[in-house]
Amino acid sequence: MMIREYQPTDCKELTELFYHTVHVVNAKDYPKEQLDAWATGQADRKKWNQTLQEHFSIVAVDNDIIVGFGDMDKTGYLDHLFVHADYQGKGIATAICDQLESAVQGNIVTHASITAKAFFEKRGYQVVKEQQVERQGIFLTNFVMIKER
Repeated sequence: MMIREYQPTDCKELTELFYHTVHVVNAKDYPKEQLDAWATGQADRKKWNQTLQEHFSIVAVDNDIIVGFGDMDKTGYLDHLFVHADYQGKGIATAICDQLESAVQGNIVTHASITAKAFFEKRGYQVVKEQQVERQGIFLTNFVMIKER
């Protein structure tokens, strides 16, 4: 596996990986209605590409297949961290997170799903608060978490 910087040509594959991961991996913690609101399958690729280019964004590649990605903005907000359902538990999220965290100084904040909460806790993140976020008129639970450094 190799980790490299995001390229605009990755955008379509990343939006598909996001959709698939949400609907498979997160399905154990969220009902279908919430999954459909979170990942509609109608990603605005132009917006995704713009955000990923503005942030420090990296992708994990295994045999020419993107198996995970993550991004962080300049303030230390870890925005996305997703690993393909078939590659869970292989250290990919850890490798991506290690690189993202080393790219900024100071505290790091993320909004972790129910599914990702334990992963971030193992990395030393603390829950600041549980919150309900609205997507497509549907409310989903996630956790504002911080890693103080």
